[in-house]
Amino acid sequence: MSTLHVLDHPLITHKLTIMRKKDTGSKDFRELLDEIALLMGYEVTRDLPLEEVEIETPICRTKAKMLAGKKLGIVPILRAGLGMVDALRTLVPAARVGHIGLYRDPETLEPVEYYCKLPNDAQERLIIVCDPMLATGGSACAAIDFLKQRGCTNIRLMCLLGAPVGIERVQKEHPDVDIYIAAVDDHLNDHGYIVPGLGDAGDRIFGTK
Repeated sequence: MSTLHVLDHPLITHKLTIMRKKDTGSKDFRELLDEIALLMGYEVTRDLPLEEVEIETPICRTKAKMLAGKKLGIVPILRAGLGMVDALRTLVPAARVGHIGLYRDPETLEPVEYYCKLPNDAQERLIIVCDPMLATGGSACAAIDFLKQRGCTNIRLMCLLGAPVGIERVQKEHPDVDIYIAAVDDHLNDHGYIVPGLGDAGDRIFGTK
């Protein structure tokens, strides 16, 4: 079974509360999402492998550690996942970015793929799938399926909010994928939105309706 990491640091929780408010505008919403993604990124990347190298400081030569081998692949689920990418690239500028385009069928609530472009060496990297909302789990599971079909085996899922049903679905369908999340909300409403949630993350990021 995959591990659920709830990253409820006080700064994350505080910023998330501001994001939830319906009168928080797109500019502030985007900035807060970026700040939270940066804070979460420290934990998602906590166990990246290191290798020993020899360097010269202003004082002497010494041995120190740096990231080893292939590093990160960041794969946002379009479009809301784009709001989490810049923060992770700030932490790891050498990370490669792929994109998976999905939309949710309003009748079935199931994901439909319309785009998938990944780094050529994605299968050699730790892939962090980004999507602010983990509602039914359909989009996340579909995105992870696409990655596995292309040879990726080291995958983590990073979300802002999740509903229990979505978390359970990811853990059931992809027990090898750990989930990193800022908060677990109560349930989904009849339209598949997380309650209490924060509305449609994509619309709030980009100022659309």
